[in-house]
Amino acid sequence: MQKRHSILRAYPVLGHIRFLMELVRPEVRQYFIESDTDATPFDRETRDLVYERAKGTKGNEPFGTPRDVNAVGYEFLRHSLRARAADELTPRVRLGGPDCSQPYDIALLNVSAMSFGALSANAIEALNRGAALGGFAHDTGEGGISPYHLHGGDLIWEIGSGYFGCRDAEGRFDAEAFAEKSALPTVKAISVKLSQGAKPGLGGVLPGAKVSPEIAASRGVPAGRTVVSPPSHSAFHTPTELMEFIAELRRLSGGKPVGFKLCVGARTEFLSICKAMLATGITPDFIIVDGSEGGTGAAPQEFEDHVGMPLTEGLMLVHNALVGTGLRERIRVGASGKVASGVDIVSRICQGADFTLAARAMMFAVGCIQARACHTNRCPTGVATQDPGRAHALDVPDKADRTYNFQRATVASAAQIVASMGLDGFHQLAPTMLNRRVDGQHTYSYAEIYRWLAPGELLTHPPESWRADWAVSRPDDFV
Repeated sequence: MQKRHSILRAYPVLGHIRFLMELVRPEVRQYFIESDTDATPFDRETRDLVYERAKGTKGNEPFGTPRDVNAVGYEFLRHSLRARAADELTPRVRLGGPDCSQPYDIALLNVSAMSFGALSANAIEALNRGAALGGFAHDTGEGGISPYHLHGGDLIWEIGSGYFGCRDAEGRFDAEAFAEKSALPTVKAISVKLSQGAKPGLGGVLPGAKVSPEIAASRGVPAGRTVVSPPSHSAFHTPTELMEFIAELRRLSGGKPVGFKLCVGARTEFLSICKAMLATGITPDFIIVDGSEGGTGAAPQEFEDHVGMPLTEGLMLVHNALVGTGLRERIRVGASGKVASGVDIVSRICQGADFTLAARAMMFAVGCIQARACHTNRCPTGVATQDPGRAHALDVPDKADRTYNFQRATVASAAQIVASMGLDGFHQLAPTMLNRRVDGQHTYSYAEIYRWLAPGELLTHPPESWRADWAVSRPDDFV
């Protein structure tokens, strides 16, 4: 009957064994969790951090977490002797370029794209209610807008290659259906998904057995029939057509912010998009960079591990390309990929982002324990399942509060880190403030390790390392 623990609601007897083991930690935890070869250090640390912040109990701890500060790749931020207390704990970033008539002020940390179908109805509703409590955005994922997305949270409506929620009978983009749904007051922005970090170059597959009448209604597809998302869009085929599609979506939505999401592949392809922006005069209001380290319960292992550019490299490439073409001031950049802490937010902004989104950490906030059963429809905590009995284990009001607690505490932590660096705000963060150990004896800042372009540099004197790609790229083809 209790509502606080999903495991106990689903397994009222066996679930107590798990919590009994926690009473004798760290010994049992050391044996059962730290020895888990399938869980990365990020997974283990993130679970602990998110769970504690979601429950509102994360604070100062004695001794902290052991770190090998001499390890190659270790990163740290520069603090200041002019440190002070943070003044603004809920900073926001405005999405809306010169052609946008309904700009949206987005939070620094938001719910990344996860569809109804991939997640249960209760999980989607909890995330949306949490977003409403905290005033942050909830990306719908490409599965469309369901009734569970409509509980007061601000929505970023993601439009994938299947055009779910705005498609005709043949699976093509339906402008009339899009205009109707984009007019919903809770839809604050529209994101065109070009590719996804966990499986770039692949479309999604939802087996017919999982296409319930509710999911079918949200996606605009027949119930009980397998749904396949094409690997690429049919509404456009070139960078120029992509810009024209963005302009059309902005017009149909009444001037709401429109952008696109991608996991970066070839640098020439993104430079081709930049050239299309320059040629047409059309720019997106935002670009979300999805890192290849992003996780999903429905992707081939090879794609998750070896296809697509990691977030750090992709984010800096996008930022530099926009700066080098003189477009950066018109476009806000979001970062999505293993963002879970205040340090993650600050680091990504140092690398070129304006705001961030999190998927895995938000799943932890609503109860995910990484049972790795997402693809089986047997998620034990009710997060990633369409089984009504299992989904019932997830208590919506409790998990909505936890989502809110996690987001608020994490952004507040990021704000305090920035204040501890002696800065007035996130806008003052720079690559010089993020450092990485490159070998046993040397540590350099990101400004020293990487080449950062000057405004308009690609248009006048492209540097040697960019010259060949800039020459090859073209607005009429994804080269």
